[in-house]
Amino acid sequence: MGNWLGMHAPGKKDLHTALVVAHHLLLAHGAAVPVIRSAVPDAQVGIVLNLNYLDAASSDPKDQEAQRRVEGMNNRWFLDAVFKGHYPADIVELMGPVLDGIDLDAVKVAAVPTDFLGINYYTRNTFVWDDTNPIGIGNFRHEGSEYTAMDWEVYPDGLKQLLLQVHREYGPKAIYVTENGAAYDDPPPANGVVEDPQRVAYLQSHFAAAAEAIAEGVPLKGYFVWSLLDNFEWSCGYSKRFGIVYVDYATQQRTPKRSALYLQSLIQGG
Repeated sequence: MGNWLGMHAPGKKDLHTALVVAHHLLLAHGAAVPVIRSAVPDAQVGIVLNLNYLDAASSDPKDQEAQRRVEGMNNRWFLDAVFKGHYPADIVELMGPVLDGIDLDAVKVAAVPTDFLGINYYTRNTFVWDDTNPIGIGNFRHEGSEYTAMDWEVYPDGLKQLLLQVHREYGPKAIYVTENGAAYDDPPPANGVVEDPQRVAYLQSHFAAAAEAIAEGVPLKGYFVWSLLDNFEWSCGYSKRFGIVYVDYATQQRTPKRSALYLQSLIQGG
């Protein structure tokens, strides 16, 4: 997001730089895990990856190839390194000279044993083949689907399918949903609460998807809603509200949203 697409700091648009940064993040993970274990022998140590569900717009072989490429670059590039100790061969071949100067074999250190995998999931991204794109990838929008204020599609089944896929193909000991939630244009507080029915529905549907994944054998051990408070949201600043508690930025007054009360009742009800 920051080094290839230029959407976040440092605002670069250079694929080689992005791959170098990703490589050193993975090397740092491999180096850090044994240091943490040596300092705190009974620590639960893992890594968090941002893994949206990546789909093809159709059964057309070209659209399927676009999906395979994005899935390889965004998901398998990190999952294969962490769980298998190597980068996906098809994406290495696709990148070609862009990878010059990177010691690809060194990533084997990233496959250090861990206790859990954290997954940040928000949406489904769908792709078509695009001849004008250097690597053939184009975005596809599902007309009729609900989209959040971030223009992210609401697709709870993507969470279920992603959890099943990661469990089946990589077998982490435990999985946590470390981020899941939605930004909407919330109204101001009224009578001590902020009404956010879309966020309540979003959480309900994603909790149900997680429960279905557990029923099918996924070792899902925890679920963290993003986020407790409205906050500074990357390049969007304070314009997007993800919180289940509303923050008046001028006064710093906090007001629970209906989604907070829903979550409270869900937890209290077991």
